[in-house]
Amino acid sequence: MMRFTLPRDLYYGKDALEVLKTVKGKKAIVVVGGGSMKRFGFLDKVVNNLKEAGMEVQLFEGVEPDPSVETVMKGAAAMREFEPDWIVAIGGGSPIDAAKAMWAFYEYPDCTFEQLITPFSFPELRQKAKFIAIPSTSGTATEVTAFSVITDYSKGIKYPLADFNITPDIAIVDPALAETMPPKLVAYTGMDALTHAIEAYVSTLNSPFTDPLAIKAIQMVNMYLINSFNGDMEAREQMHYAQCLAGQAFSNALLGIVHSMAHKTGAVFSTGHITHGCANAMYLPYVIKYNAKCAEARYADIARSIGIDGTDAECVQALCDKIDDMNKQMNIPKTLKEFGIIEEEFKEKIAEISKNAVGDACTGSNPREITPEVMERLFTCIYYGTEVDF
Repeated sequence: MMRFTLPRDLYYGKDALEVLKTVKGKKAIVVVGGGSMKRFGFLDKVVNNLKEAGMEVQLFEGVEPDPSVETVMKGAAAMREFEPDWIVAIGGGSPIDAAKAMWAFYEYPDCTFEQLITPFSFPELRQKAKFIAIPSTSGTATEVTAFSVITDYSKGIKYPLADFNITPDIAIVDPALAETMPPKLVAYTGMDALTHAIEAYVSTLNSPFTDPLAIKAIQMVNMYLINSFNGDMEAREQMHYAQCLAGQAFSNALLGIVHSMAHKTGAVFSTGHITHGCANAMYLPYVIKYNAKCAEARYADIARSIGIDGTDAECVQALCDKIDDMNKQMNIPKTLKEFGIIEEEFKEKIAEISKNAVGDACTGSNPREITPEVMERLFTCIYYGTEVDF
């Protein structure tokens, strides 16, 4: 038996934030990041709309990019003190992901982070609060997914938490918030969305319910991402919807090893963080070539959906070339060496990284199996930019 789960309500389009005036409840805690939502006036709008709905409102501010276990625990403690019946998260993927994890510890104070790492092992939520997600970036789609990514900096590992319990009750996809993104963020989040859709389409758990969402998202990213990157706000709006479609697909079909690899390399090198979307963009063409031995026809479907012709093999190569070209237009590196990872450190850490990546929750639904040894070979291709021919 399979399952397909989405938020109960999704509000989108101009002035979608207005729906907050109609939410019924007594107290709402608003979880937010580093300040852009405040600077652009969106945080005030959210707070005022909730107050107009008759709610007492408290803020939990300062969630960092790639939120930590410590931040999650602080937020949960604030929730236990305030006792909200609505958790409202606004911003990029980070505050929304953090708030999802906080939600679990708010309702179950004795739960441990280790318990939540096992996929689909959360206790039953909504005992104390419901959840509203309002994304400001066009990539993670965490507003419609059953996922949250939390970083344990002491171990240098990102943990994807997975459970349908943390699918938000309400998603508000207002394009005005996405207009504030700088071009680099447009690039990284857009390629994250493309990776979500492609991995969902070739996942071993793809279905007739997820395929149309994934293909439509891919077509929209192909049509709108570069224009959005170049400042076209109509394209920016369409990308905000495209990433949401991709999220609905992957939340139910799951992902693959592009994400496994990105999760386990993001926080591990001394040269600095590899932003999640940037890692996905770099790794995606290499992984397509690796997976094509088992999923060539599915990748060819994707290629044909965006106007590429030829044999299945030709379509796969052209799809990879297309992704390389998009990356180039948005100044995304092609290799880890070009990104700036030190060769000696790469060689020193790659065996452990590969082992961790194979053990990541996203690996199980990848269309082709992989061992730590083969993962190391794949990472080596990505470091030097060599051909994947195994």
